[in-house]
Amino acid sequence: MQDQMRSYLDFEKPVAELDSKVDELRTLAASGTDITDEIGRIEDKAAQALADLYTNLSPWQKTLVARHPQRPHFNDFIKGLITEFTPLAGDRKFGEDEALVAGFGRFRGEPICVMGQEKGDSTESRIRHNFGMARPEGYRKCVRLMEMAERFGLPVLSLADSAGAYPGIGAEERGQAEAIARSTDACLSLGVPNVAIITGEGMSGGAIAITTANRVLMLEHAIYSVISPEAASSILWRDGTKAQEAANNMKITAQDMLRFGVIDSILKEPVGGAHRDPAAMIATTGEAIAKAFDELRGLDGDAIRKQRRQKFLDIGRKLG
Repeated sequence: MQDQMRSYLDFEKPVAELDSKVDELRTLAASGTDITDEIGRIEDKAAQALADLYTNLSPWQKTLVARHPQRPHFNDFIKGLITEFTPLAGDRKFGEDEALVAGFGRFRGEPICVMGQEKGDSTESRIRHNFGMARPEGYRKCVRLMEMAERFGLPVLSLADSAGAYPGIGAEERGQAEAIARSTDACLSLGVPNVAIITGEGMSGGAIAITTANRVLMLEHAIYSVISPEAASSILWRDGTKAQEAANNMKITAQDMLRFGVIDSILKEPVGGAHRDPAAMIATTGEAIAKAFDELRGLDGDAIRKQRRQKFLDIGRKLG
């Protein structure tokens, strides 16, 4: 990542200080001073410090990484993995929701239905996409596209990255809970393979509505839970400032989810998080998607539904 685009989290302060020292030395070297060895030594020290930090992240630190604004978003994955992508708009009942983007394209030459939350990467786009928090019409749009995918025998790929469904009065008046339930049911009822990736935040029913899939994968520093740490803190302690304590006790990390059998595998991120090398992360995700669909290839509709149903029944038994 280019120097001017660096963005450090609070716990990365030791790395930020070393990187700043490297920048100072490079400026000095540009004036003719030969300090190449010293620059290399500090760069190695910074790289090691970063690796050490990311080897032992706490759940709250992973939450901060999952929310990093420079982390690859839905549109980045689409540009890197899907060709001929054509988004479709509207739920045919109320209107369009831009927090949930959905459409058809090709993955490695094969037609596919793709959907996912887009948070935006600028002030304007974040407002337009409502920070990735979908309204009922977004989930109804997804149901519409899943029904189309079923009709034409196309696999479905979902990319989840949202703090949750939009909790506004209008959304509740238009049946937010019912829309989420119907989207979840549509995922479970599909007779075509579906694969879901939690790329950042997979919070609440807003994520579950599109991730009840045959294969559920998570990026290494993503988080997945029925409620955000802030909301859990407000409910449990009536104090929203205890989000860090909540996160550290909620079992929301990819490692927790794999241990409980909620997800099928973890996608390793570049050292320092996906935001430090988005292209590498997108390539890794593409390989994982291809492998997941290959494992489901050849199954008929009944076998696909049975496998998916058994996957979620097994989660309950394991946790029980």
